[in-house]
Amino acid sequence: MARDPRYDILFEPIKIGPVTAKNRFYQVPHCNGMGHPNPRAVAGMRGMKAEGGWAVICTEECEIHPTSDISPYKEARLWDDHDIPALAMMCEAVHEHGALAGCELTHHGPSCANHYSREMPIGPSHQPINGYDPMQARAMDREDIRNYRRWHREAAVRAERAGFDVIYVYAGHDIAMPMHFLQRRRNNRTDEYGGSLQNRVRLFRELIEETKDAVGHRCAVVVRYATDELIGPEGLTLEESQDIVGMLAELPDLWDVNVSSWYNDSTTSRFKPEGNQEPFIAFVKKMTSKPVVGVGRFTSPDTMVSQIRRGVLDMIGAARPSIADPFLPKKIEEGRPDDIRECIGCNICVSGDFTMSHFRCTQNPTMGEEWRKGWHPEIVPARKSEDEVLVVGAGPAGLECARTLGQRGYRVHLAEASDELGGRVAREAKLPSLSEWGRVRDYRTYQLGKLANVEIYRGSRLDPAHILEMGASRVVLATGAEWRRDGVGRMHGFAVPGFQGINVFTPDDIMAGKAVQGPVIVYDDDHYYMGGVIAEKLRRQGHDVAIVTPADLVSSWTQKTLESTHIQRRLLELGIELLVKQDVVAFKGDHVDLACVFTGRVTQRACASLVTVTARLPNDALHQKLMANPGALLEAGIKSVTVIGDALAPGTIAAAVYQGHRFGRELDEPAMGEVAFKREIPNLAV
Repeated sequence: MARDPRYDILFEPIKIGPVTAKNRFYQVPHCNGMGHPNPRAVAGMRGMKAEGGWAVICTEECEIHPTSDISPYKEARLWDDHDIPALAMMCEAVHEHGALAGCELTHHGPSCANHYSREMPIGPSHQPINGYDPMQARAMDREDIRNYRRWHREAAVRAERAGFDVIYVYAGHDIAMPMHFLQRRRNNRTDEYGGSLQNRVRLFRELIEETKDAVGHRCAVVVRYATDELIGPEGLTLEESQDIVGMLAELPDLWDVNVSSWYNDSTTSRFKPEGNQEPFIAFVKKMTSKPVVGVGRFTSPDTMVSQIRRGVLDMIGAARPSIADPFLPKKIEEGRPDDIRECIGCNICVSGDFTMSHFRCTQNPTMGEEWRKGWHPEIVPARKSEDEVLVVGAGPAGLECARTLGQRGYRVHLAEASDELGGRVAREAKLPSLSEWGRVRDYRTYQLGKLANVEIYRGSRLDPAHILEMGASRVVLATGAEWRRDGVGRMHGFAVPGFQGINVFTPDDIMAGKAVQGPVIVYDDDHYYMGGVIAEKLRRQGHDVAIVTPADLVSSWTQKTLESTHIQRRLLELGIELLVKQDVVAFKGDHVDLACVFTGRVTQRACASLVTVTARLPNDALHQKLMANPGALLEAGIKSVTVIGDALAPGTIAAAVYQGHRFGRELDEPAMGEVAFKREIPNLAV
């Protein structure tokens, strides 16, 4: 298909200092949970984006010195020459497809405890390090500052030797050393690096100038800067940033601008729409002749074009959309924007950084598996047999399984008990602010609609007799799971007294529209998003709501998706009471008994209804019935019955999609071995 001419502007080359980007698509630096211990995995992931058409592909944060050790987080490293080959591998993978490779040089100063290197943290002033580590950074003297500038320059030279085309001076996200020197609350120096704004900008300016002097003849020198910390006068504000940008406007070759902190920059779709950073970054392009890149979880090419034509940005920056669809640029270029696998803004990718593990994506199950498993997001192996496959259940696992098998060429029958496709995704997308999660269903149903070898049966609740009669030789059960009603979960291994009575509801009940009476207690022993959104839904219906959790925060796991702060704020603003470190130990019909998780002291809390958000049980009855009669399976010619997704083990939507994809891709393929992926093993001979 031909490219829509409205999008031609997105494919104009852009000059960035001494280098030229082939189009306006720019993958900004982003973490991935792999970092320096997994260079081949990182190279495979970044190279895939280059193949997909991104013109600039950047690293995650790249530590420049042992005093910048971000452990236990797995980031890139350029401490010395030994680190060059690992990053050179990424550059080669990116250059293979005509893209530019960018390196985000980073020193976190008082934001890192140096757990691995055991160096003492340094910063502009004596101050505790960020977070709750019982350590302080010591104030840098002039020699320390000269050393830091030297380390940064030497790291820039190493980055050039590794093959990078774009070198960053990083001052953003409330974690980078230049940002700490800019911040009045963290810089109380009285020398030439403190006090006035011009003095606080001095180090930032020196780093830009010295990096340009060291590598500017071949590499573009780029600044990443957060224009507003969104915390009021205690932080950097938009007004102050206008002065800072004015002082440095023409020094870098490109401005990469966003807001701080990370939880404001990468806000989930639950709290911010596409393009939400425009009010905080639009001024930059008016103050400089240099190109400007920014982010906003851009997935719509129309929004991208609007940003450029209205003079907001010169290049479309992306982290999460490039993860959800590494081939986003190519699909627009080829006139296939409807095939874009749009980011849903759930931030499950971010959790990879916080869990220090290969990151993952709800929409793109191949993310992080490019090298480990050889998975390509757009290419799957052709079918290896004439087997027909019956997939029972059209939730996220079943849809992805059917799509992948269909793309491979298998004849697929997809049976869904209800009239609506999507399973849990269809239900959860109707909860407050989760509508974009429906993209998980929409992308897959659109792709399935193009496959003549896939038949979809709605309103088809199958029993074992139906399955035996279908004639499919492979059966995949993706029948999902249901929330428990008895209170069994993390805190309770046995049913909680009173939970089987009337006026006790599950999230499934609430999503099905069952009426409750207030006041309502929501008991959250799940700790992800569900307890919070159920409480929000009920509150918006007019009920008095309190949410009880044994954790120290509501939806505590969402700290790993950068949502926790936003969730607490929204619930409190809605008038929902947050009762933390409390366990519900009984429901008495008109009240619950609450026990302090530390002392066990029991108090009462009045309520007319209880919603229990604890654990889920797989809907595996169909599987049990089928496997109880192996002779019938053999007689029907069924070679295998496989359970996937929540029907196997309830988890995240991302896990369900991954399992569906894995079965679809690996059917009839040779097994890799006991460990189903390649590992990067340390070379003990060195």
